[in-house]
Amino acid sequence: MLADLKIENVAVIEKAQVHFTPGFNVLTGETGAGKSILIDSINVILGNRASRELVRSGTAKASIWATFTDIPAATRAQLEKCGYEADSDLLLYREISADGKGGCRINGMPATAAVLRDIGAGLLAIHGQHDSQSLTNPITHLALLDEYAQNQALHERYHTLYRELIVVKRQMDALSASEADKERQIAALTEEIAAIDAAALKPGEEEALQERKQLITHAQGILEGISLAHAALAGDADDASVQGAADMLGSAATGLTASARLDESLAPLSEKLNDLYYTARELAVDLADRLESYSFDPDELNQVEARLDELYRIKQRFGADAEALLARRDRAAAELEGYQSGAQRIEELGRQKQALYRKAKDAAEALTKSRLEAFTAMNKQMRSALEFLNMPGIRFALRHARGPLASAGQDSVEFLISTNPGEEPKPLAKIASGGELSRIMLAFKSALADKDAIPTVIYDEIDTGVSGLAAGRIGEKLKQTSVGHQVLCITHTAQIAAAADSQLLIRKSVRDGRTYTEIHPLDLEGRVKVLAAMISGDKVTELSLANAREMIAKAST
Repeated sequence: MLADLKIENVAVIEKAQVHFTPGFNVLTGETGAGKSILIDSINVILGNRASRELVRSGTAKASIWATFTDIPAATRAQLEKCGYEADSDLLLYREISADGKGGCRINGMPATAAVLRDIGAGLLAIHGQHDSQSLTNPITHLALLDEYAQNQALHERYHTLYRELIVVKRQMDALSASEADKERQIAALTEEIAAIDAAALKPGEEEALQERKQLITHAQGILEGISLAHAALAGDADDASVQGAADMLGSAATGLTASARLDESLAPLSEKLNDLYYTARELAVDLADRLESYSFDPDELNQVEARLDELYRIKQRFGADAEALLARRDRAAAELEGYQSGAQRIEELGRQKQALYRKAKDAAEALTKSRLEAFTAMNKQMRSALEFLNMPGIRFALRHARGPLASAGQDSVEFLISTNPGEEPKPLAKIASGGELSRIMLAFKSALADKDAIPTVIYDEIDTGVSGLAAGRIGEKLKQTSVGHQVLCITHTAQIAAAADSQLLIRKSVRDGRTYTEIHPLDLEGRVKVLAAMISGDKVTELSLANAREMIAKAST
C-alpha cells in the first residue's frame, strides 16, 4: 500500500508530506485547493509523463518521493527481474527539472520512467473523474469482463494460436498471388540467376586482376630495377673481372676471418661480415629466380582489362560487388525454387491452416465459455451492489455475439441496463446519467476488488452527480471495498468523507503574493469541523457540528 508521499516544489505545493493509513482514506478541500496536483504527483511517481509545467515557479526542480509497504509478490518478482532489491518496502523517487529534464530512482538506484511505470502498474490504480464515461463505449466492456473472469491463461493460449494462424494465412496469401505475377517473378529471377552465373564470379577476383594489371603495366620498369639490383650484387657473368657486391663482401669476410684467428676481439665483426655476405648471395639468387619467372604475354593486358570491364558492367547492373552478387544469386535461386514448388507448399500450408483454425476455434470457445460464466456471476454481484447504491430494480444484461476469429477471440459484447421496472435493457450510453455511471463503475470496481491484486486504488471524485442517500451508500461501499485493500478517495461529499478511516484536508492559502497548498491530517474534532463546513457552507452551526459527529459515529459502527 501507499504509506507516505512527499512532495517538494510541485505547482502550488512548496513542501508537503502525507501519511496514508490502511483502509479508507479521504482527501477533502475546496475546488482548486490542489487535489488534482496530488493526483498528478502520484501519476508522475508511477512513471507517467511528467511536464516541466509541474515545477513550482522560481524553483529549479520538483521532487516527489513515495513509500510503499507490503509489496505484492508479483511486483517483487518484477523488481528482481529488473535488477532491484525486492524487500517488503519500496521507495520510489522522481524529479523534474525546470528545463524539462528529470531522473528516477528505485530504492536509491537509478531507473528509467518506463521501469517505474512497469513497477507502478502493480502497486496502484487511479480511477479518474471521467473514467466512468468510458463505460458508454462498448469497447471497454470486454476488458472488464475478462478482468472479472481472470482468464489470462485462456486468452494467452488463444492469442498464441491466433498469431500462428495469421502467419500461415499470410504465407498462403503471398504464395497465392496471381499466376501472371508469378510468371513475371519466375522470368525475372531466372534472367538474374543466368546473368550472374554467366559472369562466373569469384570472390576476390577483381582485386587480383587489378594487381595483375598494375604489374603488367609497369613490367619494363620492374625488370630494369631487378636486373640492376642483381648486377650490383652478382657482378657481370660474362666478365669475371667485374665483381658484384656479394663477391666483394666474400673477399672482405675471408680477410677479416683470418685476422680474427689472430685477434679474438675481431670475431663479432667477422661474424657480422659473414652474415652480410651470405645475405647478399641469397638476395642475388632470389633476384635471378625473379628475373627468370617474369614472363608477360603481350595479349595478357588486353585479357585482364576485358575481364575487369565485364565485372564493372555486372556491378553497375546489380549495384553490388562479387560477394554480394553471389549471395544475391543464392537468394534468387531459393526464391525461384519457392515459386516453382509453390503449389505443393500452398497445399501444405492449407493443411496447417485448417489444423490451427480448429485449435484456435476450440480455444476461442473456451474463452467464450469463461466470459459467459463470468458475466452470470458478475451480474449477481453487480445487481446486489447497485441495489445497495440506491439503484433498486436495476436489470443488467449482456448482448453477446460470436463473430470471426480476431485478436481478442470471437466475442462481441456490450453491457445493457434497465434502470426502471418494465423497461427493456438498453446500451449504457442511452440510459445511464452521470451519477448512475459513477455508481455502476463503483459496482464494477467492487466486484473486481477480490480478484484484483493491486493493493491501492484511488478514486478521484467518484461521487460526481450523486448526493443524499446515494452518496452515503457510495461511502459505505468504498469502506467495504477497502477491507483487504487501501482506498484513497478525493471527494466533495460529506456522506463519503464521514465513512473514512482517515481524512486529510487540502487547503490553499496566499502569503506574500505566493500561493501555497498544504495537506493536513485531521483528528476527530478537525473532521467534525470540516464535515460541518461541507454540510452547511461558511456558516457552521451547532446543528451542523452535531450532524457531522453523528455521521462519523454512524459510519464507524
